Amino acid sequence: MTQRRPLIAGNWKMNCLRADGLALASSLAAKASEKGALGCDILVCPPATLLSEAVGVTKGSAVAVGGQDCHAAISGAHTGDLAAPMLADIGAQYVLVGHSERRADHGESSTDIRKKAIAAHDAGLIAVVCVGETEEERDLGATLPVVNGQVAVSLPDGANAKNTVVAYEPVWAIGTGRTASVEEVAEVHAAIRAGLVARFEDGDQFRILYGGSVKPSNAKELMAVEDVDGALVGGASLKVEDFWQIIESCA
Repeated sequence: MTQRRPLIAGNWKMNCLRADGLALASSLAAKASEKGALGCDILVCPPATLLSEAVGVTKGSAVAVGGQDCHAAISGAHTGDLAAPMLADIGAQYVLVGHSERRADHGESSTDIRKKAIAAHDAGLIAVVCVGETEEERDLGATLPVVNGQVAVSLPDGANAKNTVVAYEPVWAIGTGRTASVEEVAEVHAAIRAGLVARFEDGDQFRILYGGSVKPSNAKELMAVEDVDGALVGGASLKVEDFWQIIESCA
């Protein structure tokens, strides 16, 4: 069985003012340093206002910092957007692209996501490409066609296991408290893996994260599912102890 190092990523979304956000990042960095050897990689994705300082307070620790989105262009007249080179310039190592909230709130298509992933790669960032079906799509039995289609279009040909992570987040489970069953997660992750293996030489090395109401009480069970290589965590990543318990589920 291929060994892939798990990744536990925290998406803070539009949360945390400066004091609370930096305290959260500092506490995680301190706990990681105290722990020493960890069973996973750790990533936090704060809002843009905190990115630079979060990089500063986590420097030298096992906690990496990523952006929540980037523009496909490297510069230009795109008010309110951040270019991937800007994220890399302040020390970010990752960037989320294609989160369902971006797809829904901003009308981003999988083609748009592919362009953003290319921009991330060109800037030396690891792209965490998010995919997932809506409740309606699941009820219609379209989960696998939808997710496989998103993966196929959103990942550029230049993607590989070192510059890309895939995150499966069923939209109906994000922030709802409803979590996909182990069987549902296993089915989708197996399908994603099969698609990656068929398309990329190192498809068996890509990390595939699960996201959708991941919390301390269900993390260990979810992390034990084959082809689940970590988690993309929302609300629970805003509490140090909750997030740390999820990190320790990978031990």
